[in-house]
Amino acid sequence: LYSHLNQRDSSIFYAKKAFEISKQLSQREGILNASTLLSTLYEPIDAKEALKFNKIATSLKDSLYGSANFQAIQTIIKQDEEHKKEIDNAKNIYQNKLKEYTIYSGAIILLVIALILYRHNSKEKRARIILQDKNKVIEETLNHLNATQTQLIQSEKMASLGELTAGIAHEIQNPLNFVNNFSEVSVELLDELKEEEEKGNKKEVIALANDLTQNLEKINHHGKRADAIVKGMLEHSRAGSGTKEPTDINKLADEYLRLSYHGLRAKDKSFNAGMVTNFDENLTLINLIPQDIGRVLLNLFNNAFYAVNQKQKVADLNYQPEVAVTTYSENGKVIIKVKDNGIGIPGAIKDKIMQPFFTTKPTGEGTGLGLSLTYDMVVKGHGGKIEVNSNVGEGSEFVIYLPMG
Repeated sequence: LYSHLNQRDSSIFYAKKAFEISKQLSQREGILNASTLLSTLYEPIDAKEALKFNKIATSLKDSLYGSANFQAIQTIIKQDEEHKKEIDNAKNIYQNKLKEYTIYSGAIILLVIALILYRHNSKEKRARIILQDKNKVIEETLNHLNATQTQLIQSEKMASLGELTAGIAHEIQNPLNFVNNFSEVSVELLDELKEEEEKGNKKEVIALANDLTQNLEKINHHGKRADAIVKGMLEHSRAGSGTKEPTDINKLADEYLRLSYHGLRAKDKSFNAGMVTNFDENLTLINLIPQDIGRVLLNLFNNAFYAVNQKQKVADLNYQPEVAVTTYSENGKVIIKVKDNGIGIPGAIKDKIMQPFFTTKPTGEGTGLGLSLTYDMVVKGHGGKIEVNSNVGEGSEFVIYLPMG
């Protein structure tokens, strides 16, 4: 009643009382109704409280009305994890193939060179034949190497897509919960509106209609949020045309920061880290290839969260893991900084981390291609620059410079 009269404080007071009494009496229906109402009441004024009661209501709905949807999501996540394992196996196979091709080509080249030296004094015609054979072998070897490299790059892209899956599943669940809850409340409001209309209570009809309008606006807002997440996933999965287009770099960075964090959380529930964003709100749209820069940011965020997670395992209780992203423009360039307070990078290997197949992660946790592809996409693909600042035990900072034109 107080909620329909727009007396929010009174409504929250009595809804909390109903919630506590229902808990004491173990009346799950009462707890569900009270927590659903409290989630709606807190939603515009206190997002944390709204989320808390929304989670309680969602949990009760699952236990009261079946878990088919939850089981379906669990199945999808399990399938994605199995798919990622398949991708990891494929990457290992590709790496082994590349090593075999490298050894094979090296042996052939050495053999050809030895033959050329041995037959140095042979007739000119014989020398030309040997040289032609040598060039043909080298060309074929290079073709094999290029094909293998292409396969490895595609494998790395698919691996990054697999890492996104867990984050997307978590990220998309929140707006879907809100859409479901507001839809259910709207149905109840429609029933009340019909009753008031039959009574001829015009004032109450108008009030209920206003509430319905607000609910529909919220449904629309959260629906667009879920739609944006799905579109982002689809854009990431596409190979891309290589065509630059006007892009909101702040939105791109914010999206991939949260997806990277939730992806790691899906694999390690005990992990927590602070996320800090310092975005220049005056940045204009920048011409770039969003799929490529999205992969660049995702890789840097994944590495940053990995670094703080590793440090958290050995640090004392006062350590607070944190990853920060900053954007601003300067001298005709857009600058993106990704900073963490993790384990840092030793100076001896700082110059090697952008080289293909070089990785500091344990076997099975990294391919050594992530930063190499990041470098290529920034420098070769966009004419930009990437710098690394790091101190062992204190953290790392990657700085990307992109031309605004």
